[in-house]
Amino acid sequence: MGEADKGTAVGTDWRAWQESWDRQQEWYMPDREERFRVMLDMVEATVGTRPRVLDLACGTGSITDRLLARFPEATSTGVDLDPALLTIARGHFAGDERVTFVTADLKDPAWTKVLPHTSYDAVLTATALHWLHSEPLAALYRQIGPLVRDGGVFMNADHMKDGSTPRINAAERAHRHAGMERAREAGALDWADWWALAAEDPVLAGPTAERFRIYGEHADGDTPSAQWHAEALRAAGFAEARPVWASPSDALVLALK
Repeated sequence: MGEADKGTAVGTDWRAWQESWDRQQEWYMPDREERFRVMLDMVEATVGTRPRVLDLACGTGSITDRLLARFPEATSTGVDLDPALLTIARGHFAGDERVTFVTADLKDPAWTKVLPHTSYDAVLTATALHWLHSEPLAALYRQIGPLVRDGGVFMNADHMKDGSTPRINAAERAHRHAGMERAREAGALDWADWWALAAEDPVLAGPTAERFRIYGEHADGDTPSAQWHAEALRAAGFAEARPVWASPSDALVLALK
């Protein structure tokens, strides 16, 4: 199940692919950098500037990239299953001894056994766990709890819907999608466009095909509310949990061990 770091093609502009992924994600979330800033503010506030971090469902390593730029003495373990995004991550961070990447399926009950450490100061994830429905997500939180040291933190920034405000939700969604359409008309890439480019790249074509064999097309879970996340994290063994940032559609929930 687990797979350690392995080589990537020499000569590919991995920084360009990393930045291309970031721009594509920003089409959906214009405030993406703001949530990263608050996440790292709270890392510093709770566990300092030299943390051992688990970048959960890391993708191309967007969190790790910002973590190390702000905290050069931090270390990061990135874990994901997506072979295409991990190829970009491994290429982008090649030679950086502060970073390790592990291939693992978070739905596998034994995924924590392939990690290089049994304890982390901070476990961080963003816009990655919404594909899980509530029951498996709560089970994942119960696995994450023991990975966080006493006094350490877990943070999840993701789509979190409040079902008690349907009119507000509809207004926000319409406004957001209007902005997305304007950006698209100006040349922004969406999810499908970005993956089409990856499928045409000689280095990423194979990993991209494998990625779609694993996942199929993109699908979302039931995106429960921030309150649900906080309650599930307290049930998983965290002493405190609450949102520390929110947009009209998303939230960043922090849980302190």
